[in-house]
Amino acid sequence: MEYNTESENEKEELIPERLSPPEHPAACMPMPLTNTAFEPGHCLETVRAMEDEHLRGLALAEYYYFSGQPEKAVQEAEPYLLSRHALLRLSACFICAFANLATDHIRLARRTLAESEKAAAESGGDSQPEQRSIGVFISAAAAILLHLPLRRELGEQIKTMNLTFLPQGLRSFACYIQAHYAYLQEDYGRSIGIVQTALSLQPEIYPIPDIYLHLIAAMDYMSLRQPEDARGHLLAAWELAQKDDLIEPFSEHHGLLGGMLEAVIKKKWPEDFRRIIDITYAFSAEWRKIHNADSDHEVADNLTTTEFAIAMLAARGWSNQDISSHLGISMHTVKFHIASVLSKLSVSKRSELKKYLLK
Repeated sequence: MEYNTESENEKEELIPERLSPPEHPAACMPMPLTNTAFEPGHCLETVRAMEDEHLRGLALAEYYYFSGQPEKAVQEAEPYLLSRHALLRLSACFICAFANLATDHIRLARRTLAESEKAAAESGGDSQPEQRSIGVFISAAAAILLHLPLRRELGEQIKTMNLTFLPQGLRSFACYIQAHYAYLQEDYGRSIGIVQTALSLQPEIYPIPDIYLHLIAAMDYMSLRQPEDARGHLLAAWELAQKDDLIEPFSEHHGLLGGMLEAVIKKKWPEDFRRIIDITYAFSAEWRKIHNADSDHEVADNLTTTEFAIAMLAARGWSNQDISSHLGISMHTVKFHIASVLSKLSVSKRSELKKYLLK
């Protein structure tokens, strides 16, 4: 997979000139916060307790990203784009790529994604199996999270990724990547099985990967039209996230959750819901610029988040009554939103909606 940069009309530096390479850390761990088990509600405390200042800096960048503060995430992660250590450089590329998407820096996002793939390829060629596994993980994560076309060999690598060579936190996140890949192939049962296995075999709670695992399970159950099971996983993710304000993953998955955020979070936590939606608009607008340009599937960019959620349900065969009951809104409101969606997309039938929506 190569990230299309032909539309760039101006050059932007990947790394600002003001930065200098950080010192080599005494210890090295990719995505140190994702790789750390901590008690929900103690995320920042855990970051500040990390002994190595460089791992602490990257972990803080992760915290800022996952808590919906992308500008601060970029500021903390940028110096590590210059790191001589491949694992720290990969982590910084990964954080900066997604954080730049959320801050309307599409060219920088593309460049850091390309740099991430390059660094991952270099790691993949390493003789050490740990480096190869991490290289596959980073390449796969970027492609899967952005719903971009995968090289066939990368798809096979995702299925057969040797998780034993990954540290526990990344192992759990890699299970999420495998589960998400199965979801995209509409193999929902396998996806749920991966999630259940990953969660049951963890020796401790790793909140960040666990949030993602519960969210993909919620997506699976919504696709299987089992909203109560989906609700259970959504609330499990929310319980892990809320105490530390780790709301970014909910924004990333909004469109795929089939109105679950509207049905569950909006009613009980309206302020949090509004923040999630604000982040969703910022992230999805820039995500579409990469996804729509680099794939043959153009996702609609002119729907509100409510319209998108209802359109996803309608496209999956849910009746107006089903949608009304699920979201707790009137039939009249459902009909109004569907009419608006059909008009905005210039289609006349629900069956035509799928080509403009997420899978």
